[in-house]
Amino acid sequence: MAKDEIRVRYAPSPTGHLHIGNARTALFNYLFARHNKGKFIIRIEDTDTKRNIAGGEQSQLENLTWLGMDWDEGPDIGGDYGPYRQSERMSIYQPLIQQLIDEGKAYESYKTEDELEAEREAQRANNEMPHYVYEYAGMTDAEKAAKIAAAKAQGLQPVIRFHVPEGRTYQFNDLVKGKISFEAETVGGDFVIQKRDGMPTYNFAVVVDDHLMKISHVLRGDDHIANTPKQLMVYEAFGWEPPIFGHMTLIINAATGKKLSKRDESVLQFIEQYRELGYLPDAMFNFIALLGWSPVGTNEVFNRKELIKEFDEKRLSKSPAAFDAKKLEWVNNQYVKKADSETITDLSLHALIKAGKMPADPQPNEIEWARQLIALYKDQMSYTAQITELSDLFFEEPEQLDETAMQELVDDSALPVLQAFRAGVTKITHFTSVQIMAAVKQVQKDTGVKGRKLYMPIRIATTRSMHGPQLGESLELLGRDKTLKHIDQTLAQMKG
Repeated sequence: MAKDEIRVRYAPSPTGHLHIGNARTALFNYLFARHNKGKFIIRIEDTDTKRNIAGGEQSQLENLTWLGMDWDEGPDIGGDYGPYRQSERMSIYQPLIQQLIDEGKAYESYKTEDELEAEREAQRANNEMPHYVYEYAGMTDAEKAAKIAAAKAQGLQPVIRFHVPEGRTYQFNDLVKGKISFEAETVGGDFVIQKRDGMPTYNFAVVVDDHLMKISHVLRGDDHIANTPKQLMVYEAFGWEPPIFGHMTLIINAATGKKLSKRDESVLQFIEQYRELGYLPDAMFNFIALLGWSPVGTNEVFNRKELIKEFDEKRLSKSPAAFDAKKLEWVNNQYVKKADSETITDLSLHALIKAGKMPADPQPNEIEWARQLIALYKDQMSYTAQITELSDLFFEEPEQLDETAMQELVDDSALPVLQAFRAGVTKITHFTSVQIMAAVKQVQKDTGVKGRKLYMPIRIATTRSMHGPQLGESLELLGRDKTLKHIDQTLAQMKG
């Protein structure tokens, strides 16, 4: 196969939502194709019908699109090498399976699942690696034919197994890991290429599809390394040239050092979950691109065009990639700060509505109020769903001040400052941030208190917190009535 034209594919199974690991596989293939002016192809591997779920394919494609990837061929847009769903390619697989049978490179196997499991248990008991034992060993052609006929008479459905060549070494130069070799005996014996229901298995269909679709490079996770020798055997059986393989290292949980597993509930692992929390697609694209690939230099924030230009498969890491949730928050915060206000308002408003803090269909004045509220916290947010906690002050009645906050109010100047500010608040004609801050300045003039001793008591008393966004804007959104109420609650707690 000529490797002049770069053709790579991402081939998900429609068995669930887009996982971070699969998103990385898609993204690296995408960057590799776009960097080399090649083709990026989507192919749906849906032959495992028991695991397919309704909407699984649509979910995969929608989330890839959300991340910012486009493709040149696929089930939704077609192309010259379709169909792009394996379930629609049965007429392609069947003649090739028959060809291998006719050439003596594959055969019908009638061992039942119970027989196979008993065989594996016996092997484990003997401290052997479980493997398939050829069921026609030592038989003449007549004896083999008789055994097959007897199995058919019982109504048994066969699988088709591939004859693993004996005494062979299979090796390939991996783009990431270098030279890798396998002995034929390590693959577990003759393997299934067609299941009892007539569906081809992964290791057969992927070879046929990659060859017929002229895939030049296969970039995938290193959990597929063990599949590679089986696939090389199928390529060899047909006399086809295999693609160039590259196996990307595992993604580990940075906090535990363990492989990122779907059972690890300490880390959100699906793109859908990050979308719902209000992460930005460009930030997710940026972060995922750095999971197992390193650019030249120390910069860690790149837009899509920069990543396409910078991508070099030689810089794919040989060490596990650490998924650091805090690092992702930091990256996303960089994008939130730079994002246009309307985008952040829209995402944050969605979060406030979902949390029940805003009505489902807010009125224009409510939207404008929310817009100002969200703007207060924009630079703080790592993701927009955080607005629901950050803005609690504006929706929940405050609790009693804690001991640390109360310590700030023990100074002799705190009480006169608060009393003066309360009096000033009642006199403000228009309760805007400008007039609120003018009132603070007047307290400074009247009491002679300034700096921290002026601002901290006022902030604590009005917002019931020692930290927060700009004081004037916060109190404007809080409103005069709540501001006075909070001051009175604080004064009562100071006296009590």
